[in-house]
Amino acid sequence: MNPAQHREFQEWWNKQRQFLYQSDDALLTVEIRSPTTPDNTVDKGHTRSARQLSWLWLLKFQQLASSLAWFTNALFYILRTANRRIASPDSLSDSSSSRLYRIIRVFLILVILLLCFELVAYFKGWHFSPPSVESAEAMVERVYATWLEIRANYLAPPLQSLTNVCIVLFLIQSVDRALLVLGCFWIKVRKLKPVAAVEYGNVDGESVEAYPMVLVQIPMCNEREVYQQSIAAVCIQDWPKERMLIQVLDDSDELDVQLLIKAEVQKWQQRGVHIMYRHRLIRTGYKAGNLKSAMSCDYVKDYEFVAIFDADFQPGPDFLKKTIPYFKGNDDLALVQTRWAFVNKDENLLTRLQNINLSFHFEVEQQVNGVFLNFFGFNGTAGVWRTKALEDCGGWMERTTVEDMDIAVRAHLCGWKFIYLNDVKCLCELPESYEAYKKQQHRWHSGPMQLFRLCFLDVLRSKVSLGKKANLIFLFFLLRKLILPFYSFTLFCIILPLTMFLPEAQLPAWVVCYVPGIMSILNILPSPRSFPFIVPYLLFENTMSVTKFNAMISGLFRFGSSYEWIVTKKLGRSSEADLIAFAEKESDSIIKTSSLDRSSSDSGLNELSKLENKKAANKRKNRLYRKELALALILLTASVRSLLSAQGIHFYFLLFQGISFLVVGLDLIGEQVS
Repeated sequence: MNPAQHREFQEWWNKQRQFLYQSDDALLTVEIRSPTTPDNTVDKGHTRSARQLSWLWLLKFQQLASSLAWFTNALFYILRTANRRIASPDSLSDSSSSRLYRIIRVFLILVILLLCFELVAYFKGWHFSPPSVESAEAMVERVYATWLEIRANYLAPPLQSLTNVCIVLFLIQSVDRALLVLGCFWIKVRKLKPVAAVEYGNVDGESVEAYPMVLVQIPMCNEREVYQQSIAAVCIQDWPKERMLIQVLDDSDELDVQLLIKAEVQKWQQRGVHIMYRHRLIRTGYKAGNLKSAMSCDYVKDYEFVAIFDADFQPGPDFLKKTIPYFKGNDDLALVQTRWAFVNKDENLLTRLQNINLSFHFEVEQQVNGVFLNFFGFNGTAGVWRTKALEDCGGWMERTTVEDMDIAVRAHLCGWKFIYLNDVKCLCELPESYEAYKKQQHRWHSGPMQLFRLCFLDVLRSKVSLGKKANLIFLFFLLRKLILPFYSFTLFCIILPLTMFLPEAQLPAWVVCYVPGIMSILNILPSPRSFPFIVPYLLFENTMSVTKFNAMISGLFRFGSSYEWIVTKKLGRSSEADLIAFAEKESDSIIKTSSLDRSSSDSGLNELSKLENKKAANKRKNRLYRKELALALILLTASVRSLLSAQGIHFYFLLFQGISFLVVGLDLIGEQVS
């Protein structure tokens, strides 16, 4: 409606209102003087004129047109984006020869053929009066009747048995999740948390000898975007400089990145920080090999504790003061793990959904296991180890891609205890692109299966109690690392679409909707600000099940991709302003550096400026993911079949889950690159 039409409508409406008020007054006057006299103004006050109806229909038409325009634009954008990425020669991120993709592709062809068959039967009316083999006259009718007998007698029973098994696993995992939440609630109510035996005050006011020797390690590999803030965050720790040594463990294979990191280390060396640069020529064992090589140095035995930070982590200046005191008086304590906090959790939908998952992991899983079991999986960073514990359990091993979980399990089997500090946070960065997140999740879910296969006999032979063995095997590995991705992918991506074409096997509505909804609410409780994203979170978790299932199978059966280690791409969104502000508050001697210091820093900045053009030339492109797209077509095809059978909840779940797979398959979630 243009402005002129709007003004005309407003004037007409004001006149109508004035007329109605006058009509009411006239009605009262007529009733007092002559109640029996017929009054025609009543009809005028309660009936709509033709012009009023036309305006009403015009408004409805405008709303409908706006909705259609929005839907058309969204559909056009998706189709244009899909066409551009399909046409791109670099768009295929999944190998077409992968085993899982070939299985999904065969499954897709099968469901499309079944849908065509069911559409023919639907328009023939066979859904309402199914034909039998004896009464069938035409060949197509006889084939459909034979298909009904085959699916009822031979296909539906095994599918229903598999469905029941997955439902039982689903319920067991749901009970475990509910118990974890109850344990976290009990911790909050009783205010249970570890207590430190000592407390460190001002460094200048205490004897330096009261501070234990701490070795800080920063493993990195081609961390061009984040190396400066990670090194700076560790170098400004409020800890006596003579009682702390920093190792920058660089595995970079790019010469320019090596020079930049080395210049940064030299800058802090000239400021009096005990920091050294180590580089390996051969990157064997990835991060585990890097840490193992650093721990082999002779001077390491002089340091009682080892703090580890990945390249994108920024510990607060008081990190060591908040963690080291818990080791005092706890000679059997091996690890103090702190919580992660994310500087970019609100960057896009992908980071918001990751924040929900990781908030539950730290707030619930790690805290409950730390309080009640004194054991949890080491997160690989933002933690402090006792050097003696690392040596006692065999040190870092290169046998899996989850070296952090590996060393935690071995330390637990040796009798060491862990403490988790939920109130000590370390800033870090979440992957903002689906490509980086998918590679990270593949490593996180294939590694535990490698480790389970390697350490299963060690767990059985260990001297720990039977309860700890059961916790490691059935809860830590099987339930949370194997069963969860198995039933999530099998139940919602395979069984649910099949039950649409084999209706004799049924998946109850409470399994499809109600229980997953309740579990999603429990998962989102540690991050209450994320409640508006509960539906996208539920759909996205099911979408990620294909990646987690593929990784779990790869690690369990030792496929080649299970040992692939790819550094998670970072964008350098860490809050370096806080670090600069803190550094400026130090003494004037640090601010006014020497000429050599300035030349070193300037050379690093010059090198960085020279690399800007190179970084711009190597921009990332959005990708196309074949497995997710194939599963999107499967679910959307099954939703059409569900619509024919008028199955409400199943139809809506399949429809929205199929759209979720489509969005992820087209790489429309997370960072977008034009």
